Amino acid sequence: MATKGGTGCRNCDRLQAQIDALRAEVAALSQQLAAARKNSSTSSKPPSSDIVKPTAPPGHEPAHLSPGGQPQHPFHGREPFPAEQVQVFQEHPLECCPDCGGLLRRNGAQARVVQQVDIEQPPLRIEQHTCPEYWCGHCQKSCWAPLPGPIQQGGLVGPRLTALIAYLKGACHASYSTIRKFLRDVVGVTISRGQLSKVVSKVAQALEQPCAELLRHLPQEPWLNVDETGHKDQGERWWTWCFRAELYTLFKIDPTRSGDVLLAVLGKEFHGVLGCDYFSAYRRYMRECGVLVQFCLAHLVREVRFLTTLPGAAERAYGERFLGALRELFVVFNRREELSAAVFQAQLSAARWRVLWVGTQDVPAGKHSQNLAARLRRHGESYFRFLTTPGVEPTNNLAEQAIRFVVIDRLITQGTRSEGGRQWCERIWTVMASCSQQGRSVFEYLGQVIAAHFRGTAAPSLLPSEG
Repeated sequence: MATKGGTGCRNCDRLQAQIDALRAEVAALSQQLAAARKNSSTSSKPPSSDIVKPTAPPGHEPAHLSPGGQPQHPFHGREPFPAEQVQVFQEHPLECCPDCGGLLRRNGAQARVVQQVDIEQPPLRIEQHTCPEYWCGHCQKSCWAPLPGPIQQGGLVGPRLTALIAYLKGACHASYSTIRKFLRDVVGVTISRGQLSKVVSKVAQALEQPCAELLRHLPQEPWLNVDETGHKDQGERWWTWCFRAELYTLFKIDPTRSGDVLLAVLGKEFHGVLGCDYFSAYRRYMRECGVLVQFCLAHLVREVRFLTTLPGAAERAYGERFLGALRELFVVFNRREELSAAVFQAQLSAARWRVLWVGTQDVPAGKHSQNLAARLRRHGESYFRFLTTPGVEPTNNLAEQAIRFVVIDRLITQGTRSEGGRQWCERIWTVMASCSQQGRSVFEYLGQVIAAHFRGTAAPSLLPSEG
């Protein structure tokens, strides 16, 4: 009997060991499955990488609203053209009542006014510049009078048409074939694809000076938001870096995604605050150069939300507590217009303390929870730099918004194929983003830059004017 009992105990121990091993395997597989299910709402992955659109958690489903303007939202309508811009005025009188045929009288100054805009054949200004040939009896050779500088530089295409081609290529993502068709069918002029390529190269040269000025000015900014995204050049992986200041944005395409780019662009003596995500390049720059950083709170929220999807109950509970503290912080931050400065600062400081406390106390043993808590202990203050530095935003949304156009352009154009193509993209993206921030017309600015380039004079600055 003792032998049987001993054998039974050994069998139980063996079965228990198998159960424990299977439980450990299930736990590991559950962790791997949760990591594989990460999407843009629970990580820093871009929305374009989502195979299935993330669903809202229970209780947070979006309201089903009809398209268009919503109740209680401010009305947005186009202002009518002023009278001095209207070329034709027509009034359409009504002779009698459309229902009974009775006599009508004007109802004061009341009227229904419809303004209709149309286009005419685009005007082409065609200039012919003639340089007569002369014969020098002394030198025994021919010579010609020189062309004016702007004509020599522009050649076939003048500054305004050059600006239009650049706008179609940059802002409209148009291919050379599409631009050629547009110019032929709409503008009424035929230009070869090779000539269009030369025109775009001229514009890239014209933009070199104003973009270089921004590059020199960038390290002097009190705060910057920085982000990066992938770029393809001849099929190879490059990176587009976006540096967004308050009133201008600079793009730089580089073969690396390391902190060397930050050192090259901003230098070791950058004294502003850098708004960014938790990517290692920014942490290296912060560590080596002592730079003040505002890590993106929105990225932190997504990573905490990922904890609520894990299989372990303790990690889910920790994630819910953490998420609740972050929600309270953003509720206070969004009330800054309602509260006095002193009350707002006090409530924000209390909400900050609660986030740090909840994030570092009673942390479960799971890897993801422990990593997040260790991050807060090491860099917690860098998530709340916006509390003490005016102008700094708690998220990196500004840089992400600026880089969105680049992502769309990448999907349409499939990247670049030369150094000239990279320079064109860097400079035209910089112009479009900066002009948008300053409320300037991209087309008008391009026209001014190109005209200055053709004349050989200094290009207008992309820095906002002091006035």
